[in-house]
Amino acid sequence: MPFQKNNQIGAKKNFKDELDNLPICFKGRLGQKAKLKAIPNWQERLREFVDVTNSK
Repeated sequence: MPFQKNNQIGAKKNFKDELDNLPICFKGRLGQKAKLKAIPNWQERLREFVDVTNSK
């Protein structure tokens, strides 16, 4: 059953800043994808790391 427009129980975004429409993609070594996904909250942690590193 699809969500109705203007529903109150749908997924909500928890982002401080707006996300870019295009994803960041790169090729990793074998096994890195599974290890990366095993890290809790890895996407937000990577965004914060890039922001901190970029500001230096």
